[in-house]
Amino acid sequence: MPTATALPPAGHAHPPLPQRVLVVENSRAYTSMLRAAIEQQVELPVEVAATLADAARLLDTRDDWFLVLTGMVLADGDRDQILEFFAARGLPTIVVSGVYDEELRQRALQQQIIDYVLKSTPDSLDYLVWLVRRLERNRRIGALVVDDSLASRSFIASLLHAQGYQVAHVADGSSALRAVEADPGIRLCIVDQEMPMMDGIELTRRLRQLRARDRMAVIGVSGSTDASLIPRFLKGGANDVLHKPFSREEFFCRVSQNIDQLELIGTLQDLATRDFLTGLPNRRSFLEHSERLLAQPSADAVTVAMIDIDHFKHVNDSYGHEAGDQALRAMAQVLQQHTRANDFSGRFGGEEFCMLIHGLDREAAARHLEALREAVQAIELDIDGRPLRITISIGACQRDAQCPNLHKLLGEADRHLYLAKAGGRNQLRGLEPG
Repeated sequence: MPTATALPPAGHAHPPLPQRVLVVENSRAYTSMLRAAIEQQVELPVEVAATLADAARLLDTRDDWFLVLTGMVLADGDRDQILEFFAARGLPTIVVSGVYDEELRQRALQQQIIDYVLKSTPDSLDYLVWLVRRLERNRRIGALVVDDSLASRSFIASLLHAQGYQVAHVADGSSALRAVEADPGIRLCIVDQEMPMMDGIELTRRLRQLRARDRMAVIGVSGSTDASLIPRFLKGGANDVLHKPFSREEFFCRVSQNIDQLELIGTLQDLATRDFLTGLPNRRSFLEHSERLLAQPSADAVTVAMIDIDHFKHVNDSYGHEAGDQALRAMAQVLQQHTRANDFSGRFGGEEFCMLIHGLDREAAARHLEALREAVQAIELDIDGRPLRITISIGACQRDAQCPNLHKLLGEADRHLYLAKAGGRNQLRGLEPG
């Protein structure tokens, strides 16, 4: 069965994505506002051109262009020439016009222009900033189109590709399930209802068994006039339903709205599970994750470590609380660097951190934690010209018959942490030989 180019394998190293935005506009005041808004809010570099000739020179000078926003009134080109110029370059392009012209709008959309935006409306600047941000983020999102019609799925895939998504398409439900199971990067699935063997509603139900609503958006598509289809799709787990035929603009708005909601859910989940200052998992997240890992049959050779920054109150008192925050962030960065793929670490609270190490015997776990201690000891922060160094004390416990669960492991690790601090600090206790 024909498919589009497959998505890159999970974990595949991607080349750096182009970041530069070109704004082509003859109004200096509007250009200045738009440039400042994109650079400050989306943090992308912006170049400005007032003519097609200027635009051509800039485009030829660099090869890291991501997006073009162009006006329709330029000294050296009419609107048809402007549209043809950027269409020929093959760059994602947004038209920003001062007046609404339905003929121009239709012509622009037929040229595969991403959007047609009126700059005269009060919220146009906010919309353009959102649009640039949305298109920039889309490039890191995998999308899958499922439809037994090659023409139909190719068309939808082309719409998604124009919006920057990494797109693949398949012809049946079984192939879709295999693709989603194999690739965690797929965050969006467009599912046609009218397919043999497994229709779209049944496929949606099965997709939801693989990936929850907060991990992947599913949008159903159908040309049926059956009034019961939309509620059946939604009850089966779809986030939204599109009725054929749909316009490019409706498709873009529906898809973007659902991806925005996914990202909002992710942000809320981060707020609930991550420490705001360091970005590490918080105490609750660490406890829940560790409980799940310890419940797995393969969870042997598990070590839990409690880690405390030495004399942290002195840091705050002598250098100020901002310096204390810098020290916490520096500590978190080193901890993340020493957290392997199967391990888990977090901030327990205050200056205390925790780490769960999986798959290392007692001696190897001790070496790993000693390497962490030495890496923290090597940190030197510059606080207004004053050097600040920190050290850590570590208490650890490896699971055995006396400490079979997380509660016992944490309690014993905490006891060894107390011994490490009482013994002079900047040391590891609890994994000594014998």
